[in-house]
Amino acid sequence: MSLLAVGLSHRTTPVPVLERAAVAEADLGKVLDQLLSAPSVSEAVLLSTCNRVEVYAVVETFHGGVNEVVEVLARQAGAEPAELHEHLYVHYAAAAVEHLFSVAGGLDSMVVGEAQILGQLRSAYAAADAAGVVGRTLHELVQQALRVGKRVHTDTGIDHAGASVVSEALADAERALGGLTGRRALVVGAGSMGGLAVAHLRRAGIGEVVIANRTASNGARLAAALRADGVPARSVGLDVLADEVERADVLFACTGSVDTVVGAELIGDRAPDRPLVVCDLGLPKDVDPAAALLAGVRVVDLETLQRRLSDAPTGQDAARAAEIVAEEVRGYLAGQRSAEVTPTVTALRKRAAEVVDTELLRLDSRLPELDAAVRDELANTVRRVVDKLLHTPTVRVKQLAAAPGGAGYAEALRELFGLDPQAPTAVSAPATGIPPLTQPEGDKR
Repeated sequence: MSLLAVGLSHRTTPVPVLERAAVAEADLGKVLDQLLSAPSVSEAVLLSTCNRVEVYAVVETFHGGVNEVVEVLARQAGAEPAELHEHLYVHYAAAAVEHLFSVAGGLDSMVVGEAQILGQLRSAYAAADAAGVVGRTLHELVQQALRVGKRVHTDTGIDHAGASVVSEALADAERALGGLTGRRALVVGAGSMGGLAVAHLRRAGIGEVVIANRTASNGARLAAALRADGVPARSVGLDVLADEVERADVLFACTGSVDTVVGAELIGDRAPDRPLVVCDLGLPKDVDPAAALLAGVRVVDLETLQRRLSDAPTGQDAARAAEIVAEEVRGYLAGQRSAEVTPTVTALRKRAAEVVDTELLRLDSRLPELDAAVRDELANTVRRVVDKLLHTPTVRVKQLAAAPGGAGYAEALRELFGLDPQAPTAVSAPATGIPPLTQPEGDKR
Protein backbone atom coordinates (compact mmCIF):
# COMPACT_ATOMS: atom_id res chain seq x y z
CA MET A 1 0.00 0.00 0.00
CA SER A 2 1.24 3.49 -0.84
CA LEU A 3 0.54 7.05 0.25
CA LEU A 4 -0.71 9.38 -2.46
CA ALA A 5 -1.59 13.09 -2.55
CA VAL A 6 -3.51 14.50 -5.51
CA GLY A 7 -4.74 18.06 -5.63
CA LEU A 8 -5.50 21.44 -7.14
CA SER A 9 -4.45 24.67 -5.45
CA HIS A 10 -4.03 28.39 -5.96
CA ARG A 11 -0.44 27.67 -7.07
CA THR A 12 -1.46 25.56 -10.05
CA THR A 13 -5.10 26.26 -10.76
CA PRO A 14 -7.16 29.29 -11.84
CA VAL A 15 -9.85 30.22 -9.31
CA PRO A 16 -12.73 29.39 -11.72
CA VAL A 17 -11.44 25.80 -11.94
CA LEU A 18 -11.04 25.63 -8.15
CA GLU A 19 -14.61 26.85 -7.80
CA ARG A 20 -15.87 23.98 -9.92
CA ALA A 21 -13.84 21.39 -8.01
CA ALA A 22 -14.66 22.71 -4.52
CA VAL A 23 -16.51 20.30 -2.25
CA ALA A 24 -19.21 21.79 -0.05
CA GLU A 25 -19.51 20.48 3.50
CA ALA A 26 -22.84 18.87 2.63
CA ASP A 27 -21.17 16.87 -0.17
CA LEU A 28 -18.12 15.67 1.77
CA GLY A 29 -19.66 12.34 2.79
CA LYS A 30 -20.73 11.57 -0.76
CA VAL A 31 -17.32 12.34 -2.27
CA LEU A 32 -15.46 10.42 0.44
CA ASP A 33 -17.71 7.43 -0.23
CA GLN A 34 -16.89 7.66 -3.94
CA LEU A 35 -13.18 7.68 -3.11
CA LEU A 36 -13.40 4.63 -0.87
CA SER A 37 -15.47 2.81 -3.50
CA ALA A 38 -12.54 3.05 -5.92
CA PRO A 39 -10.79 -0.36 -6.23
CA SER A 40 -7.29 0.95 -5.42
CA VAL A 41 -8.22 3.23 -2.49
CA SER A 42 -8.37 1.93 1.09
CA GLU A 43 -8.25 5.21 3.05
CA ALA A 44 -8.92 8.84 2.15
CA VAL A 45 -9.00 12.37 3.56
CA LEU A 46 -10.38 15.24 1.49
CA LEU A 47 -9.16 18.78 2.24
CA SER A 48 -11.27 21.46 0.51
CA THR A 49 -10.58 25.11 1.42
CA CYS A 50 -10.85 28.47 -0.30
CA ASN A 51 -7.56 27.89 -2.13
CA ARG A 52 -7.11 24.11 -2.44
CA VAL A 53 -8.86 20.81 -3.06
CA GLU A 54 -6.65 17.87 -2.10
CA VAL A 55 -7.09 14.16 -1.58
CA TYR A 56 -4.71 12.16 0.61
CA ALA A 57 -5.21 8.46 0.03
CA VAL A 58 -3.71 5.08 0.78
CA VAL A 59 -3.72 3.22 -2.52
CA GLU A 60 -2.79 -0.23 -3.74
CA THR A 61 -1.15 0.96 -6.96
CA PHE A 62 0.22 4.32 -8.06
CA HIS A 63 -1.35 4.62 -11.51
CA GLY A 64 -4.63 3.07 -10.46
CA GLY A 65 -4.86 5.31 -7.42
CA VAL A 66 -4.11 8.49 -9.36
CA ASN A 67 -6.63 7.70 -12.09
CA GLU A 68 -9.38 6.83 -9.62
CA VAL A 69 -8.85 9.92 -7.45
CA VAL A 70 -8.77 12.19 -10.50
CA GLU A 71 -11.99 10.64 -11.78
CA VAL A 72 -13.72 11.48 -8.50
CA LEU A 73 -12.40 15.07 -8.54
CA ALA A 74 -13.43 15.49 -12.16
CA ARG A 75 -16.90 14.15 -11.46
CA GLN A 76 -17.25 16.64 -8.61
CA ALA A 77 -16.13 19.46 -10.92
CA GLY A 78 -18.47 18.37 -13.70
CA ALA A 79 -15.47 17.96 -15.98
CA GLU A 80 -13.54 15.31 -17.83
CA PRO A 81 -10.34 14.10 -16.12
CA ALA A 82 -8.28 15.48 -19.02
CA GLU A 83 -9.56 18.99 -18.22
CA LEU A 84 -7.97 18.83 -14.76
CA HIS A 85 -4.66 17.23 -15.70
CA GLU A 86 -2.79 20.44 -16.52
CA HIS A 87 -3.65 21.86 -13.10
CA LEU A 88 -3.12 18.76 -10.95
CA TYR A 89 -0.13 17.94 -8.80
CA VAL A 90 0.63 14.43 -7.59
CA HIS A 91 2.93 13.50 -4.71
CA TYR A 92 3.82 9.93 -3.84
CA ALA A 93 5.31 8.21 -0.78
CA ALA A 94 7.83 10.46 1.01
CA ALA A 95 6.94 13.44 -1.19
CA ALA A 96 3.29 13.14 -0.13
CA VAL A 97 4.32 13.28 3.53
CA GLU A 98 6.44 16.36 2.86
CA HIS A 99 3.60 18.08 1.02
CA LEU A 100 1.08 17.49 3.81
CA PHE A 101 3.50 18.74 6.48
CA SER A 102 4.17 21.87 4.37
CA VAL A 103 0.43 22.46 3.99
CA ALA A 104 -0.12 22.05 7.74
CA GLY A 105 2.69 24.52 8.43
CA GLY A 106 1.08 27.16 6.22
CA LEU A 107 3.96 27.10 3.74
CA ASP A 108 1.72 26.22 0.80
CA SER A 109 -1.03 28.75 1.59
CA MET A 110 -1.94 31.80 -0.47
CA VAL A 111 -0.96 33.86 2.57
CA VAL A 112 2.18 32.08 3.77
CA GLY A 113 1.96 31.21 7.44
CA GLU A 114 -1.82 31.51 7.84
CA ALA A 115 -2.96 29.41 10.77
CA GLN A 116 -6.50 28.64 9.57
CA ILE A 117 -5.24 25.63 7.63
CA LEU A 118 -4.73 23.72 10.89
CA GLY A 119 -8.40 23.98 11.78
CA GLN A 120 -9.37 23.13 8.21
CA LEU A 121 -7.14 20.05 8.23
CA ARG A 122 -8.55 18.99 11.59
CA SER A 123 -12.09 19.34 10.23
CA ALA A 124 -11.18 17.38 7.08
CA TYR A 125 -9.84 14.54 9.21
CA ALA A 126 -12.92 14.57 11.44
CA ALA A 127 -15.22 14.37 8.41
CA ALA A 128 -13.26 11.45 6.95
CA ASP A 129 -13.19 9.69 10.30
CA ALA A 130 -16.95 10.12 10.69
CA ALA A 131 -17.43 8.70 7.20
CA GLY A 132 -15.38 5.64 8.13
CA VAL A 133 -12.69 6.17 5.48
CA VAL A 134 -9.70 6.76 7.78
CA GLY A 135 -7.49 3.87 8.84
CA ARG A 136 -4.30 3.65 10.83
CA THR A 137 -2.09 5.13 8.12
CA LEU A 138 -3.93 8.40 7.61
CA HIS A 139 -4.85 8.68 11.28
CA GLU A 140 -1.20 8.67 12.31
CA LEU A 141 -0.11 10.81 9.37
CA VAL A 142 -2.68 13.57 9.85
CA GLN A 143 -2.16 13.67 13.62
CA GLN A 144 1.57 14.09 13.03
CA ALA A 145 0.89 16.79 10.41
CA LEU A 146 -1.21 18.71 12.94
CA ARG A 147 1.64 18.48 15.45
CA VAL A 148 4.09 19.72 12.81
CA GLY A 149 1.84 22.65 11.94
CA LYS A 150 1.53 23.59 15.61
CA ARG A 151 5.30 23.41 16.04
CA VAL A 152 5.87 25.65 13.02
CA HIS A 153 3.54 28.30 14.41
CA THR A 154 5.01 27.97 17.92
CA ASP A 155 8.70 27.97 16.99
CA THR A 156 8.66 30.64 14.27
CA GLY A 157 7.11 34.05 13.77
CA ILE A 158 5.59 33.01 10.48
CA ASP A 159 2.10 33.98 11.65
CA HIS A 160 3.07 36.86 13.94
CA ALA A 161 0.72 39.25 12.15
CA GLY A 162 -2.15 36.77 12.06
CA ALA A 163 -2.21 37.06 8.28
CA SER A 164 -4.86 35.19 6.32
CA VAL A 165 -6.92 35.62 3.18
CA VAL A 166 -9.54 37.22 5.43
CA SER A 167 -7.13 39.80 6.85
CA GLU A 168 -5.70 40.53 3.41
CA ALA A 169 -9.16 41.05 1.90
CA LEU A 170 -10.23 43.34 4.73
CA ALA A 171 -6.93 45.23 4.47
CA ASP A 172 -7.86 45.97 0.84
CA ALA A 173 -11.27 47.18 2.02
CA GLU A 174 -9.65 49.39 4.64
CA ARG A 175 -7.39 50.99 2.05
CA ALA A 176 -10.25 51.53 -0.38
CA LEU A 177 -12.46 53.19 2.24
CA GLY A 178 -9.73 55.15 3.98
CA GLY A 179 -10.20 53.14 7.16
CA LEU A 180 -12.91 51.00 8.78
CA THR A 181 -13.35 52.99 11.98
CA GLY A 182 -17.01 53.82 12.45
CA ARG A 183 -18.07 51.99 9.27
CA ARG A 184 -20.92 49.49 8.93
CA ALA A 185 -20.10 45.90 7.96
CA LEU A 186 -22.37 43.13 6.76
CA VAL A 187 -20.95 39.63 7.24
CA VAL A 188 -22.77 36.91 5.28
CA GLY A 189 -22.00 33.53 6.80
CA ALA A 190 -21.27 32.70 10.43
CA GLY A 191 -18.81 29.85 9.92
CA SER A 192 -15.10 29.88 10.76
CA MET A 193 -14.26 32.45 8.06
CA GLY A 194 -17.14 34.67 9.13
CA GLY A 195 -15.93 34.45 12.72
CA LEU A 196 -12.42 35.40 11.63
CA ALA A 197 -13.77 38.35 9.65
CA VAL A 198 -15.72 39.56 12.68
CA ALA A 199 -12.56 39.41 14.80
CA HIS A 200 -10.59 41.48 12.27
CA LEU A 201 -13.40 44.01 11.92
CA ARG A 202 -13.54 44.46 15.69
CA ARG A 203 -9.79 45.12 15.86
CA ALA A 204 -10.09 47.59 12.97
CA GLY A 205 -12.57 49.69 14.96
CA ILE A 206 -15.68 48.91 12.93
CA GLY A 207 -18.73 50.91 14.01
CA GLU A 208 -21.43 48.25 13.55
CA VAL A 209 -21.61 44.65 12.36
CA VAL A 210 -24.65 42.83 11.00
CA ILE A 211 -24.35 39.06 10.62
CA ALA A 212 -26.62 37.35 8.11
CA ASN A 213 -26.80 33.58 8.27
CA ARG A 214 -29.16 30.73 7.43
CA THR A 215 -28.87 29.31 10.94
CA ALA A 216 -30.04 32.02 13.30
CA SER A 217 -28.29 30.61 16.39
CA ASN A 218 -24.83 30.79 14.78
CA GLY A 219 -25.28 34.41 13.74
CA ALA A 220 -26.72 35.32 17.12
CA ARG A 221 -23.72 33.78 18.89
CA LEU A 222 -21.25 35.86 16.88
CA ALA A 223 -23.30 39.02 17.40
CA ALA A 224 -23.47 38.42 21.15
CA ALA A 225 -19.68 38.00 21.32
CA LEU A 226 -19.22 41.32 19.52
CA ARG A 227 -21.62 43.14 21.83
CA ALA A 228 -19.74 41.74 24.80
CA ASP A 229 -16.64 43.47 23.39
CA GLY A 230 -18.52 46.75 23.05
CA VAL A 231 -19.22 46.61 19.30
CA PRO A 232 -22.83 47.20 18.21
CA ALA A 233 -23.91 43.99 16.46
CA ARG A 234 -27.05 42.11 15.51
CA SER A 235 -28.02 38.97 13.64
CA VAL A 236 -30.51 38.77 10.76
CA GLY A 237 -31.80 36.20 8.30
CA LEU A 238 -30.89 36.05 4.63
CA ASP A 239 -34.38 37.28 3.71
CA VAL A 240 -33.47 40.88 4.59
CA LEU A 241 -30.15 41.02 2.73
CA ALA A 242 -31.27 43.79 0.36
CA ASP A 243 -31.94 46.23 3.20
CA GLU A 244 -28.74 45.37 5.04
CA VAL A 245 -26.57 45.60 1.92
CA GLU A 246 -27.93 49.09 1.23
CA ARG A 247 -26.76 50.26 4.68
CA ALA A 248 -23.33 48.57 4.59
CA ASP A 249 -19.93 50.03 3.73
CA VAL A 250 -18.25 46.62 3.71
CA LEU A 251 -19.82 43.33 2.67
CA PHE A 252 -17.90 40.18 3.62
CA ALA A 253 -19.21 36.87 2.28
CA CYS A 254 -17.99 33.31 2.81
CA THR A 255 -20.79 30.80 3.30
CA GLY A 256 -19.68 27.53 1.75
CA SER A 257 -22.80 27.56 -0.44
CA VAL A 258 -22.58 26.12 -3.94
CA ASP A 259 -24.96 28.81 -5.24
CA THR A 260 -24.78 32.60 -5.35
CA VAL A 261 -26.06 34.07 -2.09
CA VAL A 262 -25.88 37.80 -2.87
CA GLY A 263 -27.16 38.79 -6.31
CA ALA A 264 -26.01 41.94 -8.10
CA GLU A 265 -29.58 43.23 -8.02
CA LEU A 266 -29.43 43.23 -4.20
CA ILE A 267 -26.43 45.54 -4.30
CA GLY A 268 -27.20 48.02 -7.07
CA ASP A 269 -25.16 51.08 -8.04
CA ARG A 270 -23.68 53.23 -5.29
CA ALA A 271 -23.37 57.00 -5.10
CA PRO A 272 -19.78 58.32 -5.20
CA ASP A 273 -19.97 59.31 -1.54
CA ARG A 274 -21.32 55.88 -0.46
CA PRO A 275 -18.93 53.31 -1.95
CA LEU A 276 -19.20 49.64 -1.07
CA VAL A 277 -16.33 47.16 -0.83
CA VAL A 278 -17.35 43.54 -1.34
CA CYS A 279 -14.99 40.88 0.05
CA ASP A 280 -16.08 37.59 -1.48
CA LEU A 281 -14.00 34.65 -0.27
CA GLY A 282 -16.53 31.96 -1.10
CA LEU A 283 -15.48 29.02 -3.22
CA PRO A 284 -17.58 28.98 -5.36
CA LYS A 285 -18.35 32.70 -5.21
CA ASP A 286 -21.07 33.87 -2.84
CA VAL A 287 -21.58 37.19 -4.64
CA ASP A 288 -22.72 37.52 -8.25
CA PRO A 289 -19.58 38.44 -10.30
CA ALA A 290 -21.69 41.10 -12.06
CA ALA A 291 -21.38 43.15 -8.86
CA ALA A 292 -17.91 44.19 -10.01
CA LEU A 293 -19.54 46.12 -12.89
CA LEU A 294 -21.74 48.24 -10.62
CA ALA A 295 -20.92 51.89 -10.03
CA GLY A 296 -19.29 52.61 -6.68
CA VAL A 297 -18.70 48.92 -5.91
CA ARG A 298 -15.26 47.37 -5.55
CA VAL A 299 -14.96 43.58 -5.36
CA VAL A 300 -12.07 41.82 -3.62
CA ASP A 301 -12.19 38.09 -4.26
CA LEU A 302 -9.84 35.11 -4.33
CA GLU A 303 -8.66 35.95 -7.85
CA THR A 304 -7.76 39.47 -6.71
CA LEU A 305 -5.79 38.09 -3.78
CA GLN A 306 -4.17 35.39 -5.88
CA ARG A 307 -2.76 37.99 -8.26
CA ARG A 308 -1.56 40.27 -5.48
CA LEU A 309 -0.03 37.61 -3.25
CA SER A 310 1.51 35.28 -5.82
CA ASP A 311 4.92 36.95 -5.60
CA ALA A 312 4.82 38.01 -1.96
CA PRO A 313 8.18 37.52 -0.17
CA THR A 314 8.33 34.78 2.46
CA GLY A 315 11.24 35.90 4.64
CA GLN A 316 13.37 34.22 7.30
CA ASP A 317 10.45 32.84 9.29
CA ALA A 318 9.25 30.87 6.27
CA ALA A 319 12.78 29.56 5.71
CA ARG A 320 12.95 28.40 9.33
CA ALA A 321 9.50 26.83 8.96
CA ALA A 322 10.72 24.94 5.90
CA GLU A 323 13.66 23.62 7.93
CA ILE A 324 11.27 22.41 10.62
CA VAL A 325 9.10 20.66 8.04
CA ALA A 326 12.15 18.96 6.49
CA GLU A 327 13.34 17.83 9.93
CA GLU A 328 9.90 16.48 10.83
CA VAL A 329 9.62 14.64 7.51
CA ARG A 330 12.98 12.95 8.09
CA GLY A 331 11.96 11.94 11.60
CA TYR A 332 8.57 10.64 10.51
CA LEU A 333 9.97 8.57 7.66
CA ALA A 334 12.78 7.22 9.83
CA GLY A 335 10.15 6.10 12.33
CA GLN A 336 8.21 4.38 9.57
CA ARG A 337 11.30 2.58 8.30
CA SER A 338 12.18 1.46 11.82
CA ALA A 339 8.64 0.20 12.34
CA GLU A 340 8.89 -1.85 9.16
CA VAL A 341 11.62 -4.05 10.61
CA THR A 342 9.79 -4.67 13.90
CA PRO A 343 7.76 -7.69 12.67
CA THR A 344 10.97 -9.38 11.53
CA VAL A 345 12.70 -8.68 14.86
CA THR A 346 9.64 -10.05 16.65
CA ALA A 347 9.76 -13.18 14.49
CA LEU A 348 13.46 -13.63 15.25
CA ARG A 349 12.91 -13.42 19.01
CA LYS A 350 9.99 -15.80 18.73
CA ARG A 351 12.18 -18.27 16.80
CA ALA A 352 14.89 -18.03 19.46
CA ALA A 353 12.35 -18.65 22.25
CA GLU A 354 11.05 -21.71 20.39
CA VAL A 355 14.61 -23.09 20.07
CA VAL A 356 15.23 -22.57 23.80
CA ASP A 357 11.97 -24.27 24.74
CA THR A 358 12.73 -27.22 22.43
CA GLU A 359 16.17 -27.71 23.95
CA LEU A 360 14.84 -27.53 27.50
CA LEU A 361 12.27 -30.20 26.67
CA ARG A 362 15.07 -32.36 25.28
CA LEU A 363 17.05 -31.80 28.49
CA ASP A 364 14.03 -32.93 30.53
CA SER A 365 13.75 -36.12 28.50
CA ARG A 366 17.45 -36.93 28.88
CA LEU A 367 17.75 -36.02 32.56
CA PRO A 368 14.31 -36.61 34.05
CA GLU A 369 15.78 -36.83 37.55
CA LEU A 370 17.27 -33.33 37.33
CA ASP A 371 16.44 -31.22 40.37
CA ALA A 372 13.71 -28.67 39.61
CA ALA A 373 15.73 -25.77 41.04
CA VAL A 374 18.72 -26.69 38.91
CA ARG A 375 16.47 -27.06 35.88
CA ASP A 376 15.01 -23.58 36.40
CA GLU A 377 18.45 -22.03 36.83
CA LEU A 378 19.65 -23.68 33.61
CA ALA A 379 16.56 -22.42 31.77
CA ASN A 380 17.06 -18.87 33.03
CA THR A 381 20.75 -18.98 32.10
CA VAL A 382 20.05 -20.13 28.55
CA ARG A 383 17.39 -17.48 28.07
CA ARG A 384 19.73 -14.74 29.36
CA VAL A 385 22.46 -15.88 26.95
CA VAL A 386 20.04 -15.80 24.01
CA ASP A 387 18.67 -12.39 25.02
CA LYS A 388 22.15 -10.93 25.30
CA LEU A 389 23.20 -12.39 21.96
CA LEU A 390 20.13 -10.95 20.25
CA HIS A 391 20.05 -7.57 22.00
CA THR A 392 22.77 -5.75 20.07
CA PRO A 393 21.86 -7.02 16.56
CA THR A 394 18.13 -6.38 17.03
CA VAL A 395 18.69 -2.85 18.37
CA ARG A 396 21.25 -2.14 15.66
CA VAL A 397 19.07 -3.45 12.84
CA LYS A 398 16.29 -1.04 13.89
CA GLN A 399 18.77 1.83 13.83
CA LEU A 400 20.09 0.82 10.42
CA ALA A 401 16.60 0.30 9.03
CA ALA A 402 15.64 3.86 10.06
CA ALA A 403 18.22 5.27 7.65
CA PRO A 404 17.37 5.81 3.97
CA GLY A 405 17.82 2.59 2.06
CA GLY A 406 17.59 0.51 5.22
CA ALA A 407 14.82 -1.79 4.02
CA GLY A 408 17.34 -4.50 3.09
CA TYR A 409 18.30 -5.21 6.69
CA ALA A 410 14.99 -6.90 7.45
CA GLU A 411 15.44 -9.09 4.39
CA ALA A 412 18.96 -9.99 5.54
CA LEU A 413 17.62 -11.10 8.92
CA ARG A 414 15.00 -13.27 7.27
CA GLU A 415 17.62 -14.92 5.06
CA LEU A 416 20.19 -15.43 7.80
CA PHE A 417 17.78 -16.99 10.29
CA GLY A 418 15.46 -18.74 7.88
CA LEU A 419 12.38 -16.75 8.81
CA ASP A 420 9.35 -17.43 6.66
CA PRO A 421 8.62 -14.25 4.65
CA GLN A 422 5.03 -15.42 4.21
CA ALA A 423 4.35 -15.67 7.93
CA PRO A 424 2.49 -12.59 9.21
CA THR A 425 4.92 -12.12 12.09
CA ALA A 426 7.93 -12.24 9.79
CA VAL A 427 6.88 -9.96 6.98
CA SER A 428 8.34 -6.48 7.26
CA ALA A 429 5.47 -4.78 5.50
CA PRO A 430 5.03 -1.13 6.50
CA ALA A 431 3.35 -1.12 9.88
CA THR A 432 1.16 1.83 8.93
CA GLY A 433 0.96 1.51 5.20
CA ILE A 434 3.66 4.07 4.40
CA PRO A 435 5.33 2.79 1.23
CA PRO A 436 9.02 2.09 0.72
CA LEU A 437 11.00 5.29 0.31
CA THR A 438 11.25 5.07 -3.42
CA GLN A 439 9.31 7.08 -5.94
CA PRO A 440 9.25 5.02 -9.12
CA GLU A 441 6.75 7.36 -10.68
CA GLY A 442 8.18 10.56 -9.23
CA ASP A 443 6.15 13.68 -8.67
CA LYS A 444 3.88 15.15 -11.29
CA ARG A 445 3.40 18.88 -10.90
